[in-house]
Amino acid sequence: MNTYIKNGLLVGLSTLLLTACNDRLTVQPTQSIDASQALNTERDVQITLTGAYDGISDVNLYGGGIQYTGELLGDNRDVVFGGTFTTLDELWRKTVTTTNVDVRDLWLDSYNAINRANNVLANLDKVSAANRNNYEGQARFLRGSLYFELVKFYGKSFNDGTPASNLGVPLVLTPTATIGDADSRPRNSVAEVYAQVLDDLTKAEQLLPASQPASFAGTADPKGFANKVAAQAMLARVYLQQQNFAGARDAANRAITAGTFSLASTFAGAFTDTSPETIFKVLVTDQDGSNALNTYYGSTRVSGRGDIRVQTKFRQLYEAADVRGQFFTTVNNNVFTNKFNDRFGDVPVIRLAEMYLVRAETNLRLNTTVGATPLADVNLIRARAAAPALTSVNLAAVLLERRLELAFEGQQIADIKRTAGTVGTTPYNANNLVLPIPQREIDTNKQLTQNPGY
Repeated sequence: MNTYIKNGLLVGLSTLLLTACNDRLTVQPTQSIDASQALNTERDVQITLTGAYDGISDVNLYGGGIQYTGELLGDNRDVVFGGTFTTLDELWRKTVTTTNVDVRDLWLDSYNAINRANNVLANLDKVSAANRNNYEGQARFLRGSLYFELVKFYGKSFNDGTPASNLGVPLVLTPTATIGDADSRPRNSVAEVYAQVLDDLTKAEQLLPASQPASFAGTADPKGFANKVAAQAMLARVYLQQQNFAGARDAANRAITAGTFSLASTFAGAFTDTSPETIFKVLVTDQDGSNALNTYYGSTRVSGRGDIRVQTKFRQLYEAADVRGQFFTTVNNNVFTNKFNDRFGDVPVIRLAEMYLVRAETNLRLNTTVGATPLADVNLIRARAAAPALTSVNLAAVLLERRLELAFEGQQIADIKRTAGTVGTTPYNANNLVLPIPQREIDTNKQLTQNPGY
């Protein structure tokens, strides 16, 4: 952890403690946290937890950056990036530089939010017995989820070489309150980071309630706060990325059979703020938050920049009757997805449809039928899209269904890597499909090792 991380990690805790739960929290780097501003009450801890959620809603994280980075890095001309931001153009072209500010801010903002979660976890003794498990579960969900994203972007894929020796990212599990040489940390291995992710998310599943009580969520949409099913769904993603197919199958099945969420009746309905299938999302209002997926994927008709333009090559993957293949808007001869048309729409992070596809794939790989047959799960998703029912299904069909259903939602590079695929002619384990450690991190923390190829 270098000076840049450390400055950012010292999250201006005084700001957190003076800001209402539903306000945008302005984070200012600071050299230390004054002892008089330590977390002394349950209310302080709750505000800090709210600050952690505000942290993950940043446009470089689940406010859109994690998703578009995963899509652009894995794209092979299914879209064209036509914007003026060179940082995103580098991602799309797979020519990322060590000074790319999007890559820098994804790292920094992740560690900022992780530090907020660490502050919550370090102060659970201030929380009442009735709320302690819930607060701990939420903080672990946030920390585990962010470390999962970091290791996927900045480390080699779990199926590329030896995870126990491949370099991941530094694990910081306690609050950073002062800056010193001891805070400069080397990168943990990919295996160590995954182990921590699984520890956090497994405990989150055990600790979190089935849904957040109104006493915590207040007037906010409770889907903006982690619950048990959100932890199960994220676990399914992690296990799938590790190729632990039984673990992924069972976690996805738990998320489905919990009955907390249901598929929207229409595909368009899955991308509304009231969608019954959104398991976890980032809350956006006209006063707080920003939807970077609308910014870059949305056409100018819906307040977007119109930067990411969907090509005919991709749209032709859909069958004629499939409504997903019609869920686009054409503006000035450019085509844009309709998934993110609302400038102030909440940003979906995990949908229930994904869990059906995880269960289908893993059951197929394991020759099992836990919860349902692979064919039944795939046809359930296709039926909602008015696509013709399949009579049989193989792995290629399931993976195609994932691509058609989850397009532009952030899973593309992760899917290519875990299936040992290619981005065009570029193999999944190519150096340029792993993000560089930001140059400022390398310059200020001599214990960090840069990724190959940079």
